[in-house]
Amino acid sequence: MTRWQLHADSYAQESGRLSRERAHLLAWLAALHPASAVITPAVRAGHHGSLRLRLMAGGQQLSWAVRPDDLALFEHVPFAEPAMEHPVGLCTDEHAEEPGADRDAHIRRHTHLLAIEGTLLGVPARRRVGP
Repeated sequence: MTRWQLHADSYAQESGRLSRERAHLLAWLAALHPASAVITPAVRAGHHGSLRLRLMAGGQQLSWAVRPDDLALFEHVPFAEPAMEHPVGLCTDEHAEEPGADRDAHIRRHTHLLAIEGTLLGVPARRRVGP
């Protein structure tokens, strides 16, 4: 029993660490998209009291749940009420049947395009990498 409790405690600690790291990365992403990033209440039924980070990237809306415990990390992001005619894009996991699947594909495409743009307009990646 003690051994299993140690495993459970270890899992809980790692899960908490990953959740906090995710929140920091989302706050950073919001800082990189100041023109479109907002915190809104969740509009889907069953998410009462939940908050979402919403932003536009690559012409599509992206959205993620934000835990109230992590809200202090998002002080730089304005709060907005959701629009009545809320544009539901392929990338919002709030409405997708397979949460995040389309969003993940969009992020991969957008990252690839940004990497190509950086290579074409800047120093090639092989030169940017350390010694």
